[in-house]
Amino acid sequence: MSQLAARGMACRRGERVVLDAVDIALERGAVTALVGPNGSGKTTLLRLLAGLDAPAAGQVVLDGQPLSTLDARVRAKRIAYLAQAAAVYWPLLGRDLVSLGRLPHGADLARPLAAADSAAVERALGRVDGTALAGRAIDTLSQGERARLMLARILATEAEVVLADEPAANLDPAYALDAMTVLRAEAARGAVVVVSLHDLGLAARFADRVIVLAGGRVAADGSASDALRPEVIDAAYGVGFRRVEVDGVAQVIAWSRRP
Repeated sequence: MSQLAARGMACRRGERVVLDAVDIALERGAVTALVGPNGSGKTTLLRLLAGLDAPAAGQVVLDGQPLSTLDARVRAKRIAYLAQAAAVYWPLLGRDLVSLGRLPHGADLARPLAAADSAAVERALGRVDGTALAGRAIDTLSQGERARLMLARILATEAEVVLADEPAANLDPAYALDAMTVLRAEAARGAVVVVSLHDLGLAARFADRVIVLAGGRVAADGSASDALRPEVIDAAYGVGFRRVEVDGVAQVIAWSRRP
């Protein structure tokens, strides 16, 4: 099965080690959640997996080929990346923002979209309940409405790898559940899906695999029930967690601050 892999991945910011010797292989058809406290390296790892930053050591490999050897346009077509709290600095219409996801396929936004590109944009808008936002300027929308359109933009790319940094942030509970359901559907169509999450409940509910990062290293890697064991996340977050079960899904609740 094809995969995206990080091999011996390391990253530094000055003297600080952000990631240290991270080895992971990410398979198609599964949702992998990256969890861990602020500063644990989640965003850094996603940016390295997307080819946006270069590691201090190690490499990222897509289907056996080093990511660094791929043409930038090919990489943009194969890997869709949603930045955390991505900003838009000009008043694009919602549909135009989502249409940016078709640029790697050769779309020219100065001209009417081809039928295939237009259909992909409309599908993406529909999947995030964004059709009513398509004709509105981005600067008139709430932060949550913008977040839905940014998610639609990466869906419109129809990439084989989907990397999303906090895709449920700024969304109310209904749309957070919708966003994770959409990302599960991306995995079901055969994509590699990796999401960073602060919400451990969403990770337990929607992820096939959970990777816990702490101190720039992998503290746990496995199913949610294995990776989110209290003894693991207590140490990672410095918080005492309680474990409960809801509809057969193990959930962890931050309960007390550890001394």
